[in-house]
Amino acid sequence: MPLIGILVRTPWGDLGEHLGSPGVVEALKLSLLVSLWALGLSLVLGVPLAWLLARVEFKGKALVRSLVLLPMVLPPTVGGVALLLGFGRRGLLGPWLEDSFGITLPFHTSGAVVAATFVAMPFLVISLEGALGGLKQSYEETAASLGASPVRVFFTVTLPMVAPGLVAGAALTWARALGEFGATITFAGNLPGTTQTLPLQVYLLLQDQPEAATSVSLLLLAIAMAVLIALRGRWTGTPIDRGAVTTPRTAPEEAPAPAPASEPDEGPDAAGAAPARSAQTGHWPLHATVTGFNRLTLAAEPGTTIAVVGENGAGKTTLLRALLGLTPRAHADLRLGDADVTALPPHKRQVAWVPQDGALFPHLSALANTAYGLRARSVPRADARREAQAWLDRLGVGHLAQRRPSQLSGGQAQRVALARALAARPRLLLLDEPLAALDQTTRAHVRHTLRTHLAGFGGVCLIVTHDPVEAVSLADRVLVLADGRALQDAPPAEVSRHPRSPWVARMLGRNAWPGTASADGLALAAGGRLVVAEALPEGDQALAIIAPEAVSVHRDRPGGSPRNVWRGTVREITAVGSRLRVLIASPDAPDLVAEITPDAAAELGLADGAEVWTSVKATEVTLVRL
Repeated sequence: MPLIGILVRTPWGDLGEHLGSPGVVEALKLSLLVSLWALGLSLVLGVPLAWLLARVEFKGKALVRSLVLLPMVLPPTVGGVALLLGFGRRGLLGPWLEDSFGITLPFHTSGAVVAATFVAMPFLVISLEGALGGLKQSYEETAASLGASPVRVFFTVTLPMVAPGLVAGAALTWARALGEFGATITFAGNLPGTTQTLPLQVYLLLQDQPEAATSVSLLLLAIAMAVLIALRGRWTGTPIDRGAVTTPRTAPEEAPAPAPASEPDEGPDAAGAAPARSAQTGHWPLHATVTGFNRLTLAAEPGTTIAVVGENGAGKTTLLRALLGLTPRAHADLRLGDADVTALPPHKRQVAWVPQDGALFPHLSALANTAYGLRARSVPRADARREAQAWLDRLGVGHLAQRRPSQLSGGQAQRVALARALAARPRLLLLDEPLAALDQTTRAHVRHTLRTHLAGFGGVCLIVTHDPVEAVSLADRVLVLADGRALQDAPPAEVSRHPRSPWVARMLGRNAWPGTASADGLALAAGGRLVVAEALPEGDQALAIIAPEAVSVHRDRPGGSPRNVWRGTVREITAVGSRLRVLIASPDAPDLVAEITPDAAAELGLADGAEVWTSVKATEVTLVRL
């Protein structure tokens, strides 16, 4: 209703005369001057404050945030009184400013700027802090792993991605400064041409010319509404993937999207860079001692690929982040070749990383993403893009070079992220489940390409995976982690034959029962006893490995030679290739997985809930000492 009241009571016939009067024009010019200076001052002070509040942990952070945002809830006139007591001629700092620098803020245009800044800057801080807080740090960490300095990361990754929040905060700050009244009149006074801004002009006009005051109020209302409509709800500061908003996802078979007009891959440290080598040469053995949550020593010769496996929370990703120098949970004393890189920041280690989500920069095309690491290492733009295109072609996504990440499927985006890491010429390559988002056909192709590249790679590659095929086909060694420690570090064949972790055994498709060796077999940790053909010394901790195909399933209790027989209930039946895997729960033994043919399942009449008997010959059980 108040807004409708302004519209209804505005003297539309006299609107031009009222807005064109000398006093209103002079106040409007002063308001624009004050609001623009207030915006500039807010950017200088507010951007660092927002960064501090969003990214730095320190004692008293909640208090600092409260003080920064206090003017949003403080009555403006109280803010004006506070400014007088702080910067007035009798205030805490006013006499010093006047005596030392000749600066007098009250009753001066600069005082109006300070008042407007005091009231309006919190809008910029809260908007930008929200944008920075909502931005996944994996983008910046990945950029650093590709060789980008902190300054380059800020200008080419952070700033473009939080730009919506920054623009929204700046617009709100400017609009709030333009409409400031209480703090300005209290601290700076109401002097025509000096501190009498447009809101103060409205206040004066209300006394003698209420119609003119309504016309000027309509102007301020229109400006405020225009700002809010232009922002389209973005004042919360959430980072927006502009490609996802403006461009629909396209199917793989469609023609590539047109290239953006420009790509911000030119960092502030790229000018005048010398050309880099067109191909990387050298050999960099790895030696790392990791302490903290992860406690292990890792050594590998050049060309070695290590698959890192383990259940969730085992420390796989923490190990990679420790090698990158990105986590306080673990610390790695790291040597690559003859160079000790322990004290170097992430962007100088030449350690490339592909995180689980790929972390493709949403504001860059696939080609610019892939060339990012090369540009960060001062490779000329044309050469970097040529080499990036070659890597995209090798991974089968060359025709998608001009698309943004929002236009790629999950598998395509993962291949681009992999190409970006390979193109960066690292000495240590860290891949966190790089093929997880790919379908089986694409995964086989990318696995072949990756294996071909790793065969001639002069450094070491660590791959975190949950896929036994990847571990066997890509890795020279398998590192099994549990609670941050290395349970096993051996060739894939050895890990497959004698897994020392129940989780790894299950990943490989085998039943794994931990227990304690006894005179005639194994006393199971979950209860029950397992008879084996070759027993271990009594008291040893061991893991019993039983292949699913070695488990026999019967509807009645079996006779004959089996030494291990249990009664159970079918809990789940799943298809694996041309065979069925049957999960059977028993009160006398741990859950057991059997693998049988569909014909055998039909003959037995198996279904969920069916009562069955299972048996395992003693000779089919392998014990692995833990």
